Amino acid sequence: MKPLKLTMQQIWRQRRMSVFLMRMKVKNGYKIIDLGGTPELWETVDLDLEITLLNLSHVTHYQPSTLRHSYQFITGDACHINGLIDNTFDLVFSNSVIEHVGPVSQQQAFAETVRQLAPRYWIQTPSLWFPIEAHCNLPLWWFYPQFFQQAWIRRWQQQGREFLWRQMTETRLLTLNRLKFLFPEAQVYTEYVVGFPKSYSMYYL
Repeated sequence: MKPLKLTMQQIWRQRRMSVFLMRMKVKNGYKIIDLGGTPELWETVDLDLEITLLNLSHVTHYQPSTLRHSYQFITGDACHINGLIDNTFDLVFSNSVIEHVGPVSQQQAFAETVRQLAPRYWIQTPSLWFPIEAHCNLPLWWFYPQFFQQAWIRRWQQQGREFLWRQMTETRLLTLNRLKFLFPEAQVYTEYVVGFPKSYSMYYL
């Protein structure tokens, strides 16, 4: 199950990246800030890019000489940025991050950061309506009664699966209406898999 999931995730990511590059008309030399990202997603892109990766904890295990693009790794909170100049970048990018930043106030702060850093953006997040939850692989997780979700979380805690139970406790998926409220000027790209909306990307040119 796990190898198949990883293979499908890779296929879906590459497909989304192709749509992103086409719709945003990304060119050589673009300065992109990726909120919460890592180099792996970008290494398949056959362009010369300057990419800044902003994460809560410092990323240290990459060797620049082995990477395709020019990267800058910085530590910070995408909801409360300090030291980054407005419109320093050509484009803000984020892949499956906004659902992890916290409550509504944090999501709003994240959206404000996006608009502050660059004139253009692409913000992707999973859809609530996709039948298989991407993190725990359970069907229709977000529609379980709260007591049933808590039973699973206790089970994961007992199994010592800290990353999983914390992720499922802290993740807050956004509806399309909520995304439109946060990014009212944006267009929407909906990724479909077997007829179900798998993710939404809010993008502004």
